[in-house]
Order: sequence, then structure tokens, then C-alpha cells
Amino acid sequence: MATDYFGVLGLAREASDSDIKRAYRRLARDLHPDVNPDPEAKERFQEVTRAYEALTDPEKRRIVDLGGDPFETGGGAGGNGFGGAGFGGLGDIMDAFFGGATTRGPRGRTRAGRDALIPLELELDEAVFGTVKELTVDTAVLCDVCAGAGTAPGTHVTTCTTCSGRGEVQSVQRSFLGQVVSSRTCPTCSGTGTVIPEPCGKCAGDGRVRARRNISVKVPAGVEDGMRIRLTGQGEVGPGGGPAGDLYVEVHERPHDVFTRDGEDLHCRVTLPMTAAALGTTLNLKTLDGEEELDIAPGTQSGSVLTLRAHGAPRLRATGRGNLVVHVDVVTPTRLDAEQEKLMRELAALRGEDQPESNREAQGGLFSRVRDAFHGR
Repeated sequence: MATDYFGVLGLAREASDSDIKRAYRRLARDLHPDVNPDPEAKERFQEVTRAYEALTDPEKRRIVDLGGDPFETGGGAGGNGFGGAGFGGLGDIMDAFFGGATTRGPRGRTRAGRDALIPLELELDEAVFGTVKELTVDTAVLCDVCAGAGTAPGTHVTTCTTCSGRGEVQSVQRSFLGQVVSSRTCPTCSGTGTVIPEPCGKCAGDGRVRARRNISVKVPAGVEDGMRIRLTGQGEVGPGGGPAGDLYVEVHERPHDVFTRDGEDLHCRVTLPMTAAALGTTLNLKTLDGEEELDIAPGTQSGSVLTLRAHGAPRLRATGRGNLVVHVDVVTPTRLDAEQEKLMRELAALRGEDQPESNREAQGGLFSRVRDAFHGR
């Protein structure tokens, strides 16, 4: 039975890509070996990572949706359209009806390893400017005793006596069609045609062992949340000492106290008192590059947007940088002492704003324009 990868992540089958991503991040933070040393948590982390890979890779997700398991040999149900019919595929059907005229031969004991996925949390400045991180990964590595052969020192694999090295055994049955010959994988050698009489004591014949190791990851400047960095050949070593898969490092960007990110642009907010916005001023603004002067023009309104060019994140696949976008909030005072209130009233009188509600001409002009718009004038 295929694994319920949605259930592994605690999700319903109609879960969206963002739901899958959030569920994985939440579980990975609790189960990662660097955080939780419990052996059960380690196994659960591997199970969760496997589920995430199955549901985020388009081809693997297609197999899951068809009811199969993308990590099983042959892709599980839906891999060829004949799985579950009692035969391994079209080749087995042809063998059954035409007397086993063709043979697949033994499969190699050495197979390629799977890819691995590990999350990496970065601060905003690390994602913007790039960094080098030391990561601890737990993967299958080549057995240093047998060098992947799976045999004890001084011994070798031998030909399987059950299938005589063919990797499959045949059976003959009589039916209304006549004599039907069917082939199946040899149960003794699992289709490899060879057996290990004395397995390696360290890896038990698998040619690989699990080990924790440290690797350096170079994070390029400008990476964004959710991006993956591929490390070729740093994944799981395959059975029989087969070539290792790739390791994918998925970037998770931590929220920043001041800046938010939108692609290559950074955004922040500044608060100005009403007087500074009216008269204009110069702010010393702290950016990721250091302190910069930001000129505020006289009469700046709340909601104004100012831009510092080339103070955002680098463009990952192009030259140049994004911008720092500054959003201005103007604060109106809520408490005035007697002197301040007097000055404000004098200013309002000088500007003709001491009784704005009595400006009937302005109101009439506004209402007349609305009325005219409705009457088509």
C-alpha cells in the first residue's frame, strides 16, 4: 500500500502548495536532529522530509495522485498503466502469453541514491548579501569497511543458485490458452542474480551506513525564501555503494524587525511628527548597507513613498540591486499644552483653517460637482 504522504504532514488531500510548505516548515523545526536528539524524532524528520519531497516535485506528485508511491521501484501504481493487474507490466504480459520469449536479465546490485532535502534558516542580511553556512546532515554514506561491496573482508558475492544468476524464476501453468509461462523476481537474490554469503559486519550487506557529517554551503547573494540550493552528490549514497543523489538546501528567511521584502525590493516605514512633515527635514535612516540620509521635502503627506535607489537585494540572475522603499506616516499630536494650543490656533487662523466647517462655498462647490455628475451636467 502506498504511503499517505498527506497524512504524514497532517494535511487533507486538497491541501495547497502553501499549506504543504507551512506544514513541513512547522514539523521540520521541531524534528530536525540539530534541535531534537530523540531517535524517534530523527526517523519522523526523515519521514516528513520524504513526504514533502513527494508532494512538491511535480512528477512525484503526479504518481501520488494516481495512488502510487514515487519512491518505490518503477514508480508504484500508475508507473506504466499495468500495475495492479497481476503482472509487472507489458513485458510480463507478453512473456505469459508467448512462453517467456524475452528476458529482462538480472538487475544491478548497485543503484543510485535518493536526493535529500534540508531546511536552512537565514537572517535577512544573510539572504541579501550571501553567506557561507556550516550544516550538519544525516545521510547514508559509503561503508568504509567494504567500500560499498557489502561483503565481509576477504569474501565476494556468489551466483544465486535459485535462479542461476538470471535474477528471475519462471513457472509453467496450463490454461485454456495452453501452456502459460510467467516470470517473477527471484525471491532469493531479489533480482540481482548474486547473493552475499558473508555480509559486511558494519553495513549488513547494504554497502552504505548512516552517518552525520558537516558540509559548507555557499549561499549566493539575493536568494529568497523558499529557494533551493543544489549540492551535487551530497545526498544519499545508493544501495550497493551506488552514486549519491543530490542534497537540496531550502532557504527559509526569518522575519526582520524593520524591513519586509518583496522580491528584490525592501520596504520599511518611518514616522514623522506633523511639524517635520510640514517644514521638511533630513532623517538618518539605518539600512542594511549602513546609515543613509533621507531628505523629507516640506509638505510631505502621510502615505507618501520615498525611494532609495540600489539599497535593496541584489538581482540573483542579473546585475544591479533593487530599491529600498520608505513609507511615510505623519503623526498628528493628540495632547497639546496651553502654549502649543495657542500657537496652533494662531497658525490655523493665519491659514484660514480655524473654522473649516463654515466654508460653505467650498462645501457647495463639492456638493454641486457631485450633483452635476449624477445629472450629467
